[in-house]
Amino acid sequence: MQKPVYSITPFTLLDYPDHTACIIWFAGCNMRCLYCYNPEIVLGKGKLTIAETLRFLTSRKHLLEGVVFSGGECTLHPSFLEMVRIVKEMGFLVKIDTNGSRPKVLEALINQGCVDYVALDFKAIAKSFVDITRSHLHAAFEKSLHLLQESHVPFEVRTTWHRELISTAELQEMVDYLTAHAYHGTYYVQHYVNNVTTLFPLPFSAPINDSIPFSTARIEVVFRSL
Repeated sequence: MQKPVYSITPFTLLDYPDHTACIIWFAGCNMRCLYCYNPEIVLGKGKLTIAETLRFLTSRKHLLEGVVFSGGECTLHPSFLEMVRIVKEMGFLVKIDTNGSRPKVLEALINQGCVDYVALDFKAIAKSFVDITRSHLHAAFEKSLHLLQESHVPFEVRTTWHRELISTAELQEMVDYLTAHAYHGTYYVQHYVNNVTTLFPLPFSAPINDSIPFSTARIEVVFRSL
């Protein structure tokens, strides 16, 4: 029996804006981001079946407003779409955390009305994407961004920032990229988590100077800690 779910965070006030929620962490990922602070989830095996996870969610009906699907990369799993449909039928709001590598899955979620909010990871500009993620999935990310912009689903774009991997000039390029692709909204820049085990060892990264005016008329750049 397949066990795609690594673990469950039973309660969070932080991960789904303005809603009480839990987090379903799916094992496995198709990227190997240097700064990833969930190596045990990315490289590990799942511990819970879909049925076990749904039983937990049944016990949380009327106690939680939403369910966050995260990972790893939740959209990789064959049972993911069906699970999300069931969770929506249970009455939960659904938030998806994704690296954007599976635009067809995202499109299916949107078309079926099964997603209420998306957090889309913007890993890097095209020239740095392979070095940072160890993958060739930038074009897929672009398709996912376009899909979300064409939909009516609320979403945010976010980047994890480490000063040795993304310079301030490259961060400005990322803002310019979003501007050129007509993104309008908040762009969250998340500081790299120092002093934790990451997928690859990295040096200490001092926080970015958030007084640098990255925001534009259409994009508000917000710096936050993970």
